[in-house]
Amino acid sequence: MSTSSPHTVALIEDDDSLREVIAELLATSPDWQLVATWPAVEPALDDLRTSCPDVVLMDIQLPGMSGIEGVAELKKIHPSAQVMMLTVYDNNDRIFNALMAGASGYLLKRDAPGKLLESLDDLLAGGSPMSGAIARKVVQHFQSSSQQKSQEHDLTPRETQILELLVKGSLYKEIAADLGIGVETVRTHLHNIYAKLHVRTRTEAVVKYLGMS
Repeated sequence: MSTSSPHTVALIEDDDSLREVIAELLATSPDWQLVATWPAVEPALDDLRTSCPDVVLMDIQLPGMSGIEGVAELKKIHPSAQVMMLTVYDNNDRIFNALMAGASGYLLKRDAPGKLLESLDDLLAGGSPMSGAIARKVVQHFQSSSQQKSQEHDLTPRETQILELLVKGSLYKEIAADLGIGVETVRTHLHNIYAKLHVRTRTEAVVKYLGMS
């Protein structure tokens, strides 16, 4: 990345030594400037009410308000804020709670020295950078969730494909074209899907599918 002036980043982290490591790392890049650090969410939110840096790095386990709560509060103030979690935690609950709260990336602290600058560039370019271990967990979660939903209602692989396309908003003819089958075949599959899900309409099917977990 090459810009006329560096992009700004702020850090919310209660570990003094890690704050120093991150500061030294950012100081090596002409593209990024560390403009503020805080040891907790509350003072950070007070300062961030007037303006927000390009990216906020946020730890999860902090004194007082947690980083996950902090993301949610910051997004209320600045809906377009870009937040990347920087944490030691890689368990599913924390990952998905942080992402649902509004985080755009999730980097493990052990990966930060080698991947932080690249991840910041990726985040600002519209990506959702994650440590490899985190990305794998996300993929496994959605694969498992999809399989579980299908198995619980005895949906066939083809019925699952059609239902997932339905959830995405595809029209019958678009589903037929995507899967290389006729529109009437799509209707037949949908009739079977509705029966298995105990619903009568497309909307009810989508709502029920999204609600299964």
